[in-house]
Amino acid sequence: MPNAHFFDMTKANFFIWVVVTIFSTTSLAQQTSNTLPKGHYVVVAAFSPKHEDYASLLVKDLGKEGIEASYGFESERRYWYVYLNRAENREDAVKEAMKARTANRFQDAWVHSIRDASELPEKVNTVAEPIVKNEDHQKDTLKNVATEVIPNPPADPVYIPQTLKNTQVFLSLFNATTNDVIDGDVEVVNTETAKLVTRVKGNTYLTLPNPGTESGKLTLINNTFGFRKEQLEINYKNTEADTVKPYVTLVGNYYMINFALNKIQKGDISTLYNVYFYNDAVVMLPESKYQLNSLLELLKSNEKMKIKLHGHTNGSGGGKIIYMGPSKNFFAVTKDAKNGSGSAKELSEARAETIREWLIAQGISADRIEVKGWGGGRMIYDKNSTYARKNIRVDVEVVQD
Repeated sequence: MPNAHFFDMTKANFFIWVVVTIFSTTSLAQQTSNTLPKGHYVVVAAFSPKHEDYASLLVKDLGKEGIEASYGFESERRYWYVYLNRAENREDAVKEAMKARTANRFQDAWVHSIRDASELPEKVNTVAEPIVKNEDHQKDTLKNVATEVIPNPPADPVYIPQTLKNTQVFLSLFNATTNDVIDGDVEVVNTETAKLVTRVKGNTYLTLPNPGTESGKLTLINNTFGFRKEQLEINYKNTEADTVKPYVTLVGNYYMINFALNKIQKGDISTLYNVYFYNDAVVMLPESKYQLNSLLELLKSNEKMKIKLHGHTNGSGGGKIIYMGPSKNFFAVTKDAKNGSGSAKELSEARAETIREWLIAQGISADRIEVKGWGGGRMIYDKNSTYARKNIRVDVEVVQD
């Protein structure tokens, strides 16, 4: 087995590069698949719930190299962790992990703490040594891995205490049932003022903004079509304390924030904000295809599901309406397009009907899809506001699952 390994963290096409060696702190017994007890672990790899076999295989391979290791499961964060050492005191574990990182074969070990709310980390104003990676060795090892890789962030120094001011985050969006990665955005909200600060992409490494408030609290809300919204909180100033929460994990030089998402169910509504129409037309823009495919996959994944498409416009005035021609081109205003006129309600219903026709063309049964046009009767924002364009939308309601 080569000295460098890549391990699946969430079945999310996300890998950690780790190089392992042995050092002594607390002697470990034979490998175990039991739930991990409270303590501070020097971890070298983590795997999704489905892959206990990967954790077991790694421990066996390390044993062949004379390296004593073990693994166990943490039910709150839902990972199998492979670790070399366990300490009762976090400071001892951090010191040993830092020592290990200075060796060429153990550059990405981190301390994972399992504790309760009464054990919040103390603030220590020191800076750990930088982690230096052997990039050539990493690239050579990648050749043997048949999967997509999201690279780790640069190996900058690890600061203690680690806060969002000096430490990046990885926003992991995944299906709570299958552990598959889900593309989506995350809204970053100032918790105290309830105002949107920014929107960021999920499944990327990034630096979160400072809310500039006394509490330092940020609220993170996933915005992923077809899945229920998940709202998580994290503290900009005292982030290490948040690792007692099941969705926050400190992994070396970044925090992983896990959004375990569940599909929408009967009664839920999800908005097709990324499905766009030409002005005054019931014809969609080509960039709508990506989210339409997400809707198609949602319906294919559950053949019992039935939906209602609710069309909305910005305002209630009537006017020109451009309809598709006989060629039925859903994504271009062709020469055979037909000009007409009608009310905002008629326009909104025709747009919902266009999506219904597209789904039927992809093989979805017509009796699984209803349509309803509301015109400007259910606007989210004032029609003259900067967000007025968001009033132009199609909502997907699950009426049967």
